[in-house]
Order: sequence, then structure tokens, then C-alpha cells
Amino acid sequence: MADVTKQDVLAVLAKVRGPDLEGDIVSRNMVSDVFISDSKVYFSITVPADRAQELEPLRVAAERTVKAMPGVKGALVTLTADRKAGSAPAPRPQPAAAQGHSHGHDHHGHSHSHSHAPAAGQQQPRAKSGVPGVGAIIAVASGKGGVGKSTTAVNLALGLQANGLKVGLLDADIYGPSVPRLMKITGRPQQIENRFIKPMENYGLKAMSMGFLVDEETAMIWRGPMVQSALLQMLREVAWGDLDVLVVDMPPGTGDVQLTMAQQVPLAGAVIVSTPQDLALLDARKGIAMFRKVEVPLLGIIENMSYFLAPDTGKRYDIFGHGGARGEAERIGVPFLGEVPLTIDIRERSDAGTPVVASDPDGASAKIYRDIAAKVWAELGGRTPREAPAIVFE
Repeated sequence: MADVTKQDVLAVLAKVRGPDLEGDIVSRNMVSDVFISDSKVYFSITVPADRAQELEPLRVAAERTVKAMPGVKGALVTLTADRKAGSAPAPRPQPAAAQGHSHGHDHHGHSHSHSHAPAAGQQQPRAKSGVPGVGAIIAVASGKGGVGKSTTAVNLALGLQANGLKVGLLDADIYGPSVPRLMKITGRPQQIENRFIKPMENYGLKAMSMGFLVDEETAMIWRGPMVQSALLQMLREVAWGDLDVLVVDMPPGTGDVQLTMAQQVPLAGAVIVSTPQDLALLDARKGIAMFRKVEVPLLGIIENMSYFLAPDTGKRYDIFGHGGARGEAERIGVPFLGEVPLTIDIRERSDAGTPVVASDPDGASAKIYRDIAAKVWAELGGRTPREAPAIVFE
């Protein structure tokens, strides 16, 4: 059978209706350059920034249409929101006190109010107790799902370890734990003396995840307080031993888990993972605003899926709109930690549970993660974990 061509893909996409059912996405020039490698198809669809959220079904329809083509093994489609030339930039994040809170990510319907400085005569918030033997705890977060945050967290942890540090990895995504799969760890952890749990281990990295303790279906029915106690147990009742850094893979968005971590845990800093599209950056800003609100230092932004590296030629294609995260980081004064390309290699190794830093330590991708890890460690230099203000639920 002949290989699928760009023209074949565009002919099929010409049947996908544009927004408001006007025309189709090809005739409206919404489809980026189409890249095909190993029978897998990559492209992005440009949509107005303010409509990105509601046009997600358009992306799904385009991806499904291409995946259904004979000879296509897979498709990766993203939405790219280009700001029109001369349009006003997105509003600058306000200082903590004036910042409105984001919505739409909290499963439990809580209204998260702003953090309040204690008034005169009020007690200062209690200092949060650290984890014995653990030097710095850092959170890896994202404003939305689907940006490759867990893959980034795993490879960042392995990168820190490759740079000579003692590292642990805590999967704080209670509802969708992915560390067991990404780290290729199965089984149940052992309990040792004093009710402590021994962390699981692979690639020399100590890891803990709800996925080792309960089935996903069980965790899905948990309410906020159960999530909070499970998290603190995985943090404080696990025999982590002496660690320079504990990397915490946070769930996407800004909900209960993020608030629990920010309130109860002395976080040394947070790393935000975003993709290049302005669309994803708008979500990343919610995460940035939340950590600022609870006074957790921002160690920087990583731009994931920054550009596409062709596996056959090694040529670089900016099919997702490039450089958005770097510009955003500069604009809000947060360090830019680096760009991770979209490569089939990183993706397939992650899915197979053989993360690229461990399985191809001398490769180009591993070097990128090690460089990012070095920047994160430099940002941590001289930082002591600080206490967060109380957060009031109204």
C-alpha cells in the first residue's frame, strides 16, 4: 500500500467543518504544515485565542478523521491560538491580593478565596513541618492536562539524579496516577517499622504513587479530605531516606491537591510545564498565579513539545507555533528553564516505562532534561523552604 501523503491528509481534513460550520478547516487556512513520519501524522489547527476552549471538539474531530485513514498508525493534533498582530497581550497577572481565582478545575465545588495576611494581633500561620531527610521539595505543575507534565516530571527527576543528586519522585495525582506506568513499577510497597512504607524503586529513583496502593477506580470516588490525608501520608509516612530533592508530580489544574500541597508542605519551589501555544499558556498562567498567591517561589517554565524533531532527518519543524513559553516567562519575570522537543522517542519510551534519561542517557533528549535539571537546581541554590500563608475557604 502506498504511503499516506500530505495531500491525502488535507483531502480528508477538507471534510472537517470550520468553526460555526462555515467552510472547512483547510479552505479557511487553519491547518499548519502537515508532517508525516513512520505513518504517524502531526499538525496543528490555528483557532482564535478566545475560542480555543470551545473548539476542542474540532481538534478531536480532525484527529479522529486522520486516525481513521488507511495506512495511518496514529495522529497528534494540537490547537494553536495565534494572537492577531496588534492585538492587546493577555492581561498581566495581578499581585496576589488582587488576583481573581481561576475556575473550572476543582472537582469539589470549593470556592478558593485569596490568601490573607494575618491581621495585627492574629496568630501567624503555623510553620509547616518538612519531611525528615528531604532537602528540597519541588512541585511540577501545569494549568491543564495533556501537556506532558508527568513525562517531564519523571525525566526531570532522572535528570537531577544523573547530575549527581539523591532524588525521589512523588506522584500527587490521586485520580490519574501515571508514575507506575512511566517508571515501569508494579506491585505493592512493603510496610516497615512504625507504620512507615518503603518507597518503590526503579532506575535508582525512589518513587511513591497512589497507583501502588489502590486501584484507580477506588481513588475516583474519594472526596477532598481523603485526598488530603492520602497525600500527606505518602509524603510523611514513606521512608524516603536522605534525599537532596523530592520531585512532586502534581495533577493538572488548580484544585484540592495543589492547595493541600501549598498549605501543608514546605515547597521550595514550583516548575510549570506548558506547550508553545498561547492557548496552553493561558492555562499555565492560572498555575503561576496560584503559586504566587500562596507564596511558593516559581523556579521557572519548561516549554514541552516545543518543536518537532523529524526522526529520519533530525530536522526541526516549528509546527506548534514556537517560543510562546520563553516570551511569557520573560514577560512575567520567571526563569525560562528550556525547550523539550516533541519526538516520537520521548513519547514511546515514556509509554513503555523506559524514560529517555534512563534508557538513552547519552542521547540529545536526555541532555536537554539534564540541562533543565541543572537550571532547576541552580534556582534552588540557597533557597530554604518557606512557610505559606493560611488559605481561607469561604
